[in-house]
Amino acid sequence: MQQSSSHQGSRRQETESKVQGVTGMDAMPVIQKGYENMNRTGRLFASLAAVILTASLASCDNKPQTGKTDNLDTATREELASIAAKDSRLTGELENKTIKWMANWGFSAEKDPNLVVFQERYGGNIEETIIDWSVRYDKLATAINGDEGIDFFPAGDTDAFPKGAIKSMFVPVDDYIDFSSELWADVKTANDIFLWDGHHYVICTDVSGANTAIIYNKKTIEEYGLEDPAELFEKGEWNWDTFKKQLDDFVDPENGLYGIDGWWTEAALSLTTGVPYIGLKDGKLVNNLKDPAIERVQKFMAELHDDGCVLDKGLFDWSEKPNFIGEGKELFYPCGLWAVYKPAEEWKKTFGEDAFFVPMPKDPKADYYYIPSTVEGFMMVSGGKNPEGVAKFAECKRVVLLNEGLRKVGEDMTVESYGWTPEMVAMRDKMTEMANEHPVFDFYVGVSNDVTSILDSAETGIRGSLQGGTPWSETVNSCYDVIDALIDDANNGRS
Repeated sequence: MQQSSSHQGSRRQETESKVQGVTGMDAMPVIQKGYENMNRTGRLFASLAAVILTASLASCDNKPQTGKTDNLDTATREELASIAAKDSRLTGELENKTIKWMANWGFSAEKDPNLVVFQERYGGNIEETIIDWSVRYDKLATAINGDEGIDFFPAGDTDAFPKGAIKSMFVPVDDYIDFSSELWADVKTANDIFLWDGHHYVICTDVSGANTAIIYNKKTIEEYGLEDPAELFEKGEWNWDTFKKQLDDFVDPENGLYGIDGWWTEAALSLTTGVPYIGLKDGKLVNNLKDPAIERVQKFMAELHDDGCVLDKGLFDWSEKPNFIGEGKELFYPCGLWAVYKPAEEWKKTFGEDAFFVPMPKDPKADYYYIPSTVEGFMMVSGGKNPEGVAKFAECKRVVLLNEGLRKVGEDMTVESYGWTPEMVAMRDKMTEMANEHPVFDFYVGVSNDVTSILDSAETGIRGSLQGGTPWSETVNSCYDVIDALIDDANNGRS
């Protein structure tokens, strides 16, 4: 993964495009191709799979894909159909049974129980247009301008909102989703976070704690006499201090032992303070760059850098080295759990037979244990022809989360697909529970390309402390006023 060049051109030119002649929703975040990065009582680990599990970075020909091979066994399909038929929360029928999806990943009946419920209960069908992640907004803009009738688009990357609402690429969902109903009651608060101009633009079916976890190898921990992070977490002692101590005890670059790797550490550590760089309050974006909590976490990241705890990617052609986890050469790899939503032989090849994960460490001074949250859900696309169908599909996801029988079948499907241990399932469930209790979202990648280019940079933004030891005061002084002006533009519909 490489950093893209700094933003070029006039900000005003970037912000004037609307649906008539949309040219895409700005370039994607600077070094975050990895962002391609349960309900409170739920244990459906399959719901996350529906959003990230089949993500493929391969470039496709942008043609709709239908009639995909369905390898789900008949018994499982019939069991899901039978349970869904008895759930009174799934009401009505669909006249138009096809909904059109655009993303860099597709749905799978073998792994997505909500898709099977949609098929069996409503006779539903998803026509997928699979595109490359890096150009997905350009492709979506082309589809909107060409009146191709794309109905829905993923919300989980957190870069679609609010700029997609400002640019009229997405439309409000309030006419089709009743967030005050029983089916949506426990995620109403989360959905209300995504209000813009008084309307809901995101269908948040669930808040996920799988945005970023710390992946590590238990064998490496044991060999170097360190205490298992999972045990520290269980005892309530997994925090910045114990995280830093383990790095200090392990790191020895001269002997090929490295500390933190990956492109997700900075944003994920910051969110453990509970304060996003760019927040959203009462439907308006808020600049938190001068908040004391942000200053505190940036100081901590500078210490990690100065003490040699961060892998120097310059030694490896500016690429990350997740395979070092499996080779025992690296201690921690912060990353989304999509990295282990794949066949066991694949994630074990990278992270080792004894791979495990824990949440990001707690900020010792935070009032709660916050972890990075992400949205499980969708955006309705401008010009879509079947919003009713999208609403029914979303309702299927909610029922799968709430219905104990469907949830259990879905979990069995997912565990079988990815070879997770019961301990991994339990940890993922705990992270989801934590994210639902205290959801925290950062909107700095969802405002505009200008904001992302500045803040997601190792030179001018949030990565400077960890990657280069740049004092946060220097960063804030250089960018605060510019970010404030860009946020003001967005709040006034000019982004």
